[in-house]
Amino acid sequence: MIIQNYEDLATSEKKKECLEILEAGLKAADPENIIPKFVTPDEIKLDDTVIKLEDYTGIYTVAFGKAADSMTRSLNAIIPIKSGIIVIPKGSKSKIKGRKFQIFNSGHPKPDQTSVKAAKEVTKFLQNRRDGELVIFLVSGGGSSLMAIPDDITLDDKIYVTEILLKSGVSIKEFNCIRKHLSKIKGGRLVENIKCHGIGLVMSDVEGDDLSSIASGTTHMDDTTFLEALNIINKYKLRHKIPLEVLQRLEDGFKEKIPETPKKIKITNHIIANNMDCLEAMEIKAKELGYKAKILQIFGNIKDATKTIMENIPDEEKSCLVFGGETTVEVIGKGSGGRNQELVLRILKNTQNLKKLVIASMGTDGIDGNTLFAGAITENIKIDLLIIKEFLKNSDSGRFFQKQKSNIRTDVTHTNLMDIGIILK
Repeated sequence: MIIQNYEDLATSEKKKECLEILEAGLKAADPENIIPKFVTPDEIKLDDTVIKLEDYTGIYTVAFGKAADSMTRSLNAIIPIKSGIIVIPKGSKSKIKGRKFQIFNSGHPKPDQTSVKAAKEVTKFLQNRRDGELVIFLVSGGGSSLMAIPDDITLDDKIYVTEILLKSGVSIKEFNCIRKHLSKIKGGRLVENIKCHGIGLVMSDVEGDDLSSIASGTTHMDDTTFLEALNIINKYKLRHKIPLEVLQRLEDGFKEKIPETPKKIKITNHIIANNMDCLEAMEIKAKELGYKAKILQIFGNIKDATKTIMENIPDEEKSCLVFGGETTVEVIGKGSGGRNQELVLRILKNTQNLKKLVIASMGTDGIDGNTLFAGAITENIKIDLLIIKEFLKNSDSGRFFQKQKSNIRTDVTHTNLMDIGIILK
């Protein structure tokens, strides 16, 4: 099982069923179950596009993101890849080895020196590709920090801005708008001048499967502007926190002293998996177990998301709400936790007077916030509201569930299709 502490958590029949439904969602996010839907030994078939592999003199891969190694392994099992580069987060042990793949373990969620090294190696690798060759880009969430070449600012400034944005409650789209305008490779700049053929297979970790936002649209193009980046900084009142060199670059871009990010598509990118794939697999599993299931996607502020979930908890017995998406949290304390554990804690707080429920939420990537856990599972047991409020005030949901022995542990899952959750009635 992907959930490593399943036996410890399955303390009741309802919790056991809840964990089985979550497990179905995690399996649906595994590239081994995704890549073969689109790739055969002879061709890659995406929407109306069919790529005959015999038309190319060599096939190469550039993979970056939390699923980069598992996507490469799945693809390599079907077609002969000449060589490639894999960029995954530090602490994630590559699922594929071999001399033909160069592997980098870079910083996440903040870039580091390895992120720069990896990006430079990828750039050089692409410069060496020629017409007649095909590069398959395997893109997944997390790619924004894993490859970085800051433009006219220092890496330290980029790291500092990333730290500020991570705590500010900005959406992933807003976050990536700023990142794209501080980078030499994002927003389509990586592929702007390639001479070979290219295709992107993308696992989506953003709302609406926006290709210009996933991994900061590195292989796509950019539909945002320097002005929008400045407006986001003003919207969240961050101007006084942002380094002057960064503000200067954004101002220069707005005044057209430096060029905008590419606005034309150079290579085609295709979404091959998204959060709904997980939720639909969970719905099927829930129905197998005899539940009436309803699917809900939630995005944006965690308080609003909690309210939406509360409004959608089914009335009928033997029913369940399958939910997914990704919330944003403004970190106000110095505790340990993440958006999934905080969401479960907030729902627990709001369901104190309801009949017995099981509540769970987790990240498909296996890492929730600044913890080593994927999320949490609990029944709506009676807890003093003042205690819950104190943990929320300290952004300490992780420690709350550690005390309850309710954290879900998967370790790194080598995938990323946002968050999945469930309420069982």
